[in-house]
Amino acid sequence: MALQRPSPFRAGIALRCPACGKGKLFSKYLVVHEQCPACGAKLGQGDSGDAPMVFIILILGFVVVGGALFTEVKYGPPLWLHAILWVPTILLGTLALMPIFKSVFYALTYHYDAHEQIGAPPPADPRARP
Repeated sequence: MALQRPSPFRAGIALRCPACGKGKLFSKYLVVHEQCPACGAKLGQGDSGDAPMVFIILILGFVVVGGALFTEVKYGPPLWLHAILWVPTILLGTLALMPIFKSVFYALTYHYDAHEQIGAPPPADPRARP
């Protein structure tokens, strides 16, 4: 019986290996294990690219801009108070969301075997002359 892969979203949100769903994906903060500690799957060659950061910018931008607008309209605080509220929110939100989003996108690239295509030469054009 073949090992069934877990859902990439379930493995990603749990920060687990995309092959087995049991081993930890990260050895340190945002550093992917070379091999899964549980199943031995090779994990080091994949990459999530810039996709996690794009989604984090969109989500935190919505939260921070919405929160800042609401705070400004409702309470009208001075600008320094906005800076004290929203700069740490952006920094902590980014640090908290980055492992989750990186793990999800890493699991998606693993699930769809996109990690094998990174750095591979393009396929030969059959119309090209030798």
